[in-house]
Amino acid sequence: MSITLLLDMAVDGMGDRVAVGPRDGGITYAALRDRAARSAAVISATGVERVALVDVNSDVVPELLFASALAGVPFVPVSYRLAADRLRAAVARTAPVYAVTAPDVAALVGDVDGVRCCTADVHRAAADRAGAAEPVEHDDDAVAIWLFTSGTTGEPKAALLRHRHLVSYVLSTVEFLAAAEDEATLVSVPPYHIAGMATILSNVYAGRRIVYLPQFDPGEWVDLAARESVTHAMVVPTMLGRILDALDERGAELPALRHVAYGGGRMPVATIERALDLLPDVGFVNAYGLTETSSTIAVLGPDDHRAAHASDDPLVRARLGSVGRPLPSVELEIRDPSGTPLPAGQVGEICVRGEQVAGEYQGASALGEGGWFATRDAGYLDEGGFLFVEGRIDDVIVRGGENLSPGEIEDVLVEHPAVAEAAVVGLPDEEWGEVVGAAVVLEPGNAVDVEELQEWVRERLRSSRVPAVIEVRDTLPYNETGKLLRRVLREELRAFREVSGGLPRA
Repeated sequence: MSITLLLDMAVDGMGDRVAVGPRDGGITYAALRDRAARSAAVISATGVERVALVDVNSDVVPELLFASALAGVPFVPVSYRLAADRLRAAVARTAPVYAVTAPDVAALVGDVDGVRCCTADVHRAAADRAGAAEPVEHDDDAVAIWLFTSGTTGEPKAALLRHRHLVSYVLSTVEFLAAAEDEATLVSVPPYHIAGMATILSNVYAGRRIVYLPQFDPGEWVDLAARESVTHAMVVPTMLGRILDALDERGAELPALRHVAYGGGRMPVATIERALDLLPDVGFVNAYGLTETSSTIAVLGPDDHRAAHASDDPLVRARLGSVGRPLPSVELEIRDPSGTPLPAGQVGEICVRGEQVAGEYQGASALGEGGWFATRDAGYLDEGGFLFVEGRIDDVIVRGGENLSPGEIEDVLVEHPAVAEAAVVGLPDEEWGEVVGAAVVLEPGNAVDVEELQEWVRERLRSSRVPAVIEVRDTLPYNETGKLLRRVLREELRAFREVSGGLPRA
């Protein structure tokens, strides 16, 4: 089953409903299908093997996604934020390719071998002149999407998602035509993020209008959400905190908003508690997933959020920091380094399998025996089956043989009234192997003693978790999808420690 079937079903069921864009004058499902077919004709005429997009969010994204499928070639959204040499290298890996790019990008990649490059306007003009392409006969096992992973060092991997993986995810998680005609989802995550792709497929199948914000800005997000009576949204954790700040500063309200999903990074408990207090009528959903799993594999739903937020039971309240329960359509285990499943409460590697799990990269499969995919995320399940993600296995700090979770220490630091953001990494140490290093961003107008922060952690956690180095700084290093760049921070804190001489060990 091709992803184009999801669009075909939407056209049959509600062809005149607006699929993408503003309430007045947006693109209907029937028009989106026609545009995709015309775009597919342009793509097929080039004889390329892939279609790339290197541009910000716009209504051309779903058009090219479905057009690529109709033409029988993979769709490859590439980050427009990459440095010029990395961008050229990424596009070169997709050749022979038809690349639709932002105007300034066209000059960077237009001379790469095997690249047919044009801007979105030029592509649209060509598609307007073309007749609708006849869809190719699809193999469910054909690759639908390439997504480059967001590695911070070395060459990014190209994760391959096949039609059957994506369709399986949508059919198992979304009810067909479940959205009311007034529902609209605001998309501000970039198209080269798995959430950007899954959002298109899920909302088309549900019948929910998609509204794009070209690039995230909290004030523009609030304005667009109000103007378009947005009911649903998907954000990454750093976006949510800034949206809450914008609402506070403006005294703004979003009465139409009733559902916000977040994922793609670790959400500080303090931020989601603030969101629940500020937006009590909104249902929040923590969606945990990976590119290699075609998006979400575990969900903490609105009722779970409210129950945890209101509970006096420490075990239940702690679930506000979880990613919820695994989807019924996937199997999930926590395993030790030997591959043995671990019982509830024990930390190990999160492993998953199911029809939506691709676990495949360009030229290699990452699936293990029995189709299990090892996520490289550390975590544990509580007695109620709620999944807690501790971070990447490589990020665990090993101090004197004791494994320390950066997230646990970060949560305690941001509980301090002066701290807005915190990030924790391991730093090499001759005596302990590693010690805890932390960087904090303060709330505006606040000041704090480093020793005070150390004592704050010591009082709430064991002394081994007290940061030996703390740097107060203006910003933390995030990538464009809101993920903390721990490798970058680790190097920066190592340099800070060398220059400052560090702090006395805790």
